Amino acid sequence: MIKQYVRDLQEADEMRVAVVGGKGAHLGELSRIEGIRVPRGFCVTTDAFRRIMAEAPSIDDRLDQLSRLNPDDREAIGTLSAQIRRTIEAIAIPDDLAAAITHALARLGEQAAYAVRSSATAEDLPTASFAGQQDTYLNVVGPTAILQHISRCWASLFTERAVTYRQRNGIDHRTVHMAVVVQQMVFPHAAGILFTADPVTGNREVATVDAGFGLGEALVSGLVNPDVFKVRDGEVVSKTIAAKQRAVHALPAGGTQEVAIDSQRQEQPALTDAQVVRLVRLGRRIEAHFGRPQDIEWCLADDGFQIVQSRPITTLFPIPETGDDDGDQENHVYVSVGHGQMMTDPMRPLGLSMWQLTAMVPMHEAGGRLFVDVTRRLASPASRAGLLDVLGRGDPLIRDALETVLDRDDFIPSLPDTGPGGPPAGAAPAPIETDPAIVTELIERSQTSIAALERDIRTKTGPALFDFLLEAFEEHKRVLGDPLSMQAIMAGMEATWWLNDKLQEWLGEKNAADTLTLSAPDNVTSEMGLALLDVADVIRPQPEVVAFLQDVEDEGFLDELAKLAGGPEARDAIEAYLDRYGMRCVGEIDITRPRWRERPTTIVPVILDNVRNFEPGAAERRFEQGWQKAQKKEQDVLSRLRALPDGDRKADEAKRMIDRVRTFIGYREYPKYGIISRYFVYKQALLAEAERLVRAKVLPEKEDVFYLTFQEFHDVVRSHQVDDQLIQQRKDAFRSYHALTPPRVLTSDGEAVTGAYRRDDVPAGALVGLPVSAGTIEGRARVILDMAEADLEAGDILVTTFTDPSWSPLFVGIAGLVTEVGGLMTHGAVIAREYGLPAVVGVEQATRLIRDGQRIRVHGTDGYIEILP
Repeated sequence: MIKQYVRDLQEADEMRVAVVGGKGAHLGELSRIEGIRVPRGFCVTTDAFRRIMAEAPSIDDRLDQLSRLNPDDREAIGTLSAQIRRTIEAIAIPDDLAAAITHALARLGEQAAYAVRSSATAEDLPTASFAGQQDTYLNVVGPTAILQHISRCWASLFTERAVTYRQRNGIDHRTVHMAVVVQQMVFPHAAGILFTADPVTGNREVATVDAGFGLGEALVSGLVNPDVFKVRDGEVVSKTIAAKQRAVHALPAGGTQEVAIDSQRQEQPALTDAQVVRLVRLGRRIEAHFGRPQDIEWCLADDGFQIVQSRPITTLFPIPETGDDDGDQENHVYVSVGHGQMMTDPMRPLGLSMWQLTAMVPMHEAGGRLFVDVTRRLASPASRAGLLDVLGRGDPLIRDALETVLDRDDFIPSLPDTGPGGPPAGAAPAPIETDPAIVTELIERSQTSIAALERDIRTKTGPALFDFLLEAFEEHKRVLGDPLSMQAIMAGMEATWWLNDKLQEWLGEKNAADTLTLSAPDNVTSEMGLALLDVADVIRPQPEVVAFLQDVEDEGFLDELAKLAGGPEARDAIEAYLDRYGMRCVGEIDITRPRWRERPTTIVPVILDNVRNFEPGAAERRFEQGWQKAQKKEQDVLSRLRALPDGDRKADEAKRMIDRVRTFIGYREYPKYGIISRYFVYKQALLAEAERLVRAKVLPEKEDVFYLTFQEFHDVVRSHQVDDQLIQQRKDAFRSYHALTPPRVLTSDGEAVTGAYRRDDVPAGALVGLPVSAGTIEGRARVILDMAEADLEAGDILVTTFTDPSWSPLFVGIAGLVTEVGGLMTHGAVIAREYGLPAVVGVEQATRLIRDGQRIRVHGTDGYIEILP
């Protein structure tokens, strides 16, 4: 095959990324859009790069070394990548390659000024922008200088930031190649960036233009603040004109320099409103061509706009599919499911589809997360109030975000109360008696149903398994929607709300129910934490077992454990724990996540923390202490109420509610336990099916089925054919979704609406959240994002993104809790109250604003955190 070292820019398109790189492909595409002007130029192809790399065999060894380095080892990456760059820059460009480049230059004008720009093959992609990872050189004049700067562009594939970015994104260095774009320079009056969607809010209807004088480098490098214009529906809706004291201009002999801007011009806008609107119109044309929002670099020269780059905006959260007819695009408002389920990480396709198939309401996928469309319920005044009340009690930020949308009168049309929407959202089910036998009966019903599932699924394989599962999902939803179960859950929550509201009104005491619910019976999640303390009691007296567990890495360690002194008892204790709780794991609503039973090493660090931090019998003592505190609190509250006017009535009412909350609040955790128990049964059957596909050579790995929906998995089992390319695309997309922050509320315009607490009773500098468990505690913050890496000491305060039930074994060893996600009745809040831990949840960016090891004070009663000096 003949190597083609140079291609004209107009020959490049999106199908030739492997030849001309991401930037070259985009520029080629841009040059063919009607009405879009792109400076003329050519691409030095990846064939040229490969030719240069072949000239230095020593680079191969260094790439091997590089791939083995930890992305956080900046010193080693810096040293090795610098060696590779020096090697590449020292390679003489072969004569035939140099001749091809200078011949292309001669056609455009040898002594003209050029921009020499890196264009890597893994750059400006829909899932990873790589913006700023490689180098660009402006105003390069003469063939010798251009050849030298092309070498520098090749070398810039191995800048420290580019290498680290690839390693963090799981991209093999050998699969990425470098093309170079050589373009005629534009000497603009003004330049800047156009985002065809608002990069802050994500709103696809609002374009943002950043503009400054001279070359765009002044803005990109942060030398000056830009003028910022926002445009909606062909009209400038807001603008901020900055004082632009500096600009970057081209020098006649090549290169650039900073220059001071005349004081009279500094506060003049770089563009007129008419020019801004015209630029956005060009941007919309480019966006339509590429089919997604774009980040566009532009120049204005002689009153004509030229486009010098366009790439996808990769930071925008995707918009769920509406299902509207194309001709009837209605506005929609979506609420995040993950914020209610305490799992905001992305889910794999099988996990998403399984949750959708077993959920009680329709759910829409976007960015690897699930959302519920609440538009109709917001539109009807009757259902709106109930919806806002229920969501607001759970997470005030969601309520505030929805109210922000409702304040825009034109976004959601108001439906008549008699219109669609069903009964008011959050309407309480019929009340039930305060009878512990109800909870016992509900738990027995659930256990019987799960036992039947385990029995009946054993004989099902192939397509019959999937037919069986579709029936099982209906039983799953029937159990989940059991009216008695719903009544019990609501009874516990409503009693909690009643106690908090009335005791604050009557006694001036905030969150009194937090103490009254300590050590409530039948709470399967808090029992899970205490049960691991009992496991630690079995292990603590066995030094050989403790030493063995400290170095455990292999998931088969339980078999090895039995060979040690005291090992059989330790193994039996862990096995018994896994029999009851092994279906749990972090992010457990995603069926594809590894369960503790599949990966038992996950709970070993927590067992060892318990061995170190607790005395024997701690579980029983903790439960008893909580129960005693709750009893004492009850007596205190009732005696104070009786001393009030009409006190006997108030005390009697409070006593009824205290009994009610203690009867039902523990059951709040059980339905989730039932769901996850079923999920583990489904998963074992589905993985057995995946193993059959691997044995039949249909799939290379059984976990590949995680990247198929349930229906797609069913189709593969029937046809024994799989789309390998689809699975790879799904893996790439899933990896990219980790970089996205899911919003609590999302509109069909793509706007992520952020709520606010709107409180003025918090000290300056404090971090505000939702108070969910009373008390104040001061201690060392431990910022932990992965439960398996927890290393806690008594008195530590856990700071994390979210906690689902799988985190509760850690709760027995901490003094307080701070999370970014959560509400009054989410799992972390319920368990924090059970264990008497001061807790504040819903603290935006807590894991970034609080540093690991800092001393903090958690105000669990008032809902804020102070960072201490």
